[in-house]
Amino acid sequence: MSVKRTLLTIALGLFAVVGLIVVLTSWYTVDESEQAVVITFGSADEIITESGLHFKLPWPVQSVEVLSKETFSLEFGYKEAPDGSMEVYDAETKMITGDEFIVLTDLVVQWKITDPKKYLFSSQNPKEILHSATSSSIRSIIGSSKIDDALTEGKSEIEAKTRDLLVELVNKYDIGISVLGVKLQDVELPNAEVRAAFTAVTDAREMKDTKRNEAQKYENQRNSEVEGEIAAIQAKAEGQKFARIEQARGEVAVFNKLYNEYKGNKAITRERLVLETLENVLPNAQIYIMNDDEGSTLKYLPIQPPTTTGKTEGSGN
Repeated sequence: MSVKRTLLTIALGLFAVVGLIVVLTSWYTVDESEQAVVITFGSADEIITESGLHFKLPWPVQSVEVLSKETFSLEFGYKEAPDGSMEVYDAETKMITGDEFIVLTDLVVQWKITDPKKYLFSSQNPKEILHSATSSSIRSIIGSSKIDDALTEGKSEIEAKTRDLLVELVNKYDIGISVLGVKLQDVELPNAEVRAAFTAVTDAREMKDTKRNEAQKYENQRNSEVEGEIAAIQAKAEGQKFARIEQARGEVAVFNKLYNEYKGNKAITRERLVLETLENVLPNAQIYIMNDDEGSTLKYLPIQPPTTTGKTEGSGN
């Protein structure tokens, strides 16, 4: 009797354990920042993206792999410690540029899981594949770039090209990962002496650019001033041209009037023109009225009033 009771107790205990396993392994929770893959007998069956409490068949029939929806960061060439310090891997970051200079390059790759099934079953270690693809991409781009581009203004272009190549490789590997961005952290020369020399070259180049910009600014300023002076001279010339034309027109009108008078009385007009010419040519000359040889008529009319300075000068007797 005791044996039967013992067997019954064992059976009840086993049933309770199985029941507990069924209860504990039939329900799972997915947060808003997570996604899950239901695995049935080792094969991916369903992707769960809705948050909340979900039911599945108990283990070992079904199991669940919960993955994050958030964006991950792959640190290439360095690792940030919990205390904020940086551990740099020189062997990983040392690369050769297209013009055969050695540089140290580290970067960050932003990525996320976009296909949980492929992430879990298409490769054994998708993170390692992503790391290798990152190394291959950045080395290829640095190897086709000049050192000036890598250290100065060409970084953004290197980032873009690295990202495009890395996206192409990851899509080719088809491991359920999407690359969101690539950010270069540091691109520098391997030792202090070379860095100092390159810094001097860079400073000289910047000084040259500054001087060139200043010269261009001065040239533009002088060109504007010259253009203003040209415009002023042209405007003045136009004004003088207009004044000369109007003056000439006035003189022509006066001449035409004199000519009409001359045609009416040529002798008097001729004499008047002679007197006016003498007045213009000899402005300080004293002109006297003289009788002709016979003493009958005056040959010239007086053209200046007599000057009085206490006594009369130059009487006509």
